Amino acid sequence: MVVRNIAAGSLSQRLGIEEGTQLPRSIIEFYYKNDQLNDPMVSEEHITAFGWATPQEIDDIMALAIRVNDFLSGLFLGVGIRLVDFKMETGRLWENDLMRIVVADEISPDSCRLWDIKSNEKLDKDRFRRDLGGLLEAYTEVAKRLGIMSEGERPQGTGPILVKG
Repeated sequence: MVVRNIAAGSLSQRLGIEEGTQLPRSIIEFYYKNDQLNDPMVSEEHITAFGWATPQEIDDIMALAIRVNDFLSGLFLGVGIRLVDFKMETGRLWENDLMRIVVADEISPDSCRLWDIKSNEKLDKDRFRRDLGGLLEAYTEVAKRLGIMSEGERPQGTGPILVKG
């Protein structure tokens, strides 16, 4: 699913909403994870009709998504970053006969749109998608603001490299 707080990316394109527009409330969109189909958006009706999740599981997924959104929004706001939107994958975790819905993938600048609060500078994967450059620097900036990296520390690696086949 994608949790959206501000119009950007495919939402702006699909609905003609100017990128950067504050949404009236957070919006949760569900997607069918299938690379061959380009991960199409699906409705709750699709999810229940095809047996991917029950109505109760959908409620649990949405409640978890809102909790994660609230936590991340506050975390990033505290370091001067706006959480525009993020992708979240969930799964079922069984403990004996008890099943819980859990976050089942990373949450990182690769799966979030993060903008600097003052400048709206993109500090996320859009730097790569839109060929803006500076991806490693943007990720480093997020890590430093969150206290994951110290100010003098240098990141390891070179960042993504485009492979032409």
